[in-house]
Order: sequence, then C-alpha cells, then structure tokens
Amino acid sequence: MVHRSWQVIDEGYIKFHSQLHQTPPPSEWVVEEVNTWRDRMYALGYIGAYEGGIGYGNISVKSDLLNEFIVTGSGTGTIPLLFPDHFTRVSSYSIDENSVVCEGRIDASSESMTHAAVYACAPDARAVIHIHSRKHWDALLNRIPTTSKSAAYGTPEMAREIKRLFDETDFREIRVMAMAGHEEGILSYGTSLEDAGRRLLEVLEGEYP
Repeated sequence: MVHRSWQVIDEGYIKFHSQLHQTPPPSEWVVEEVNTWRDRMYALGYIGAYEGGIGYGNISVKSDLLNEFIVTGSGTGTIPLLFPDHFTRVSSYSIDENSVVCEGRIDASSESMTHAAVYACAPDARAVIHIHSRKHWDALLNRIPTTSKSAAYGTPEMAREIKRLFDETDFREIRVMAMAGHEEGILSYGTSLEDAGRRLLEVLEGEYP
C-alpha cells in the first residue's frame, strides 16, 4: 500500500494535513448516489471552478462505520462528471490536529474537516453538501446560522464554529448554514443525501423567514 502526505499552507499557517493511502476507490453505487445530486449542483453552478481553475464545492456521505465518510476529492470542482477515482474515503480524522487519513486514489479536500465536524455533532447526519453561491451567500449571511468571519476554511476554528452553531443556534433544525469566513460558502446536511439536497434548495429558494 502506497501512501503520501500533503498540507495546505496559507501565509505560513498549516491549515490542513492529509495522509492518503492508495487503495481501490469506493464502490460504484456510492459514486452513483453522490453523482445524482452532484450533477444537479454542478449544473446550477453551485459546484464548479473559478477562472484560473480553482475548484469549489464538495459532497460527502456517511459510512456505516464510525467516523468514516466518503467525499468528493480535492480539486474535483473542475471536473464535470466524476468517476470512482475522484472520491476518497476518510477513515479517521482529528479536529484538534486538523488532519485526516484517507483511502482511495485522490486526496481529501481541506473542507473534509468541516464535513467531519458536522458528522461528529449530529449523529443522524448521513450526508453533507457544500456549495458556493455569491448571490445566496449575500442574501443568507447572518439570516441563517452563520460561522464567525474569523474562522477560515480548512482550519480547526471552522470545525469548532460548526459545533458552536449546533450548540447556540437553530442549525440542527434548519440544517443549512453560511460561512462568513469562507466567501460564498454555504453548507447543508441531512439524514440522507436526498434530505440534504432538498433542504438546501428550499432555503436557497427562500423558504426561510
């Protein structure tokens, strides 16, 4: 088994550490399930890439095993149609150390820690969808549960902000949040991928006071 490690570093601060074990990709039925909603989000422009080729947006589904989930891999926002090699299984993680161990052909996104924090706080969560939309982000910021502006993506602070939203806001009921420190970032979760996707679209379409 081959493995490698990589880090996301911004302004000298190590934001995220991933250790990848090269193994066969997740089963095709998982990929098919995720792609049902991933294709829809991509078509709407909520998952994709900015000019210059920087990808955004990702989706994960919880495994039956404790602390495991399968997530679209790093940088896959640039790819219109995903195949099994574009997914990775996060087999363990540490929020305090901001690190993950993953298995597959591709590294986990630095956003994996945000997904991990949701699964850690909500035992009923089985799927997480993270999208980007400037229009909806501007409209929903501080109207729905919103993380602190000081909490950047790919940091333990963002993961801790997720816990704060569960403890101090109605995030558990709304199931959609905005990321003030991650421009354009919006996240939903649900008891299934269908639940997470439908709830996200409801809020984006204005079904929130």
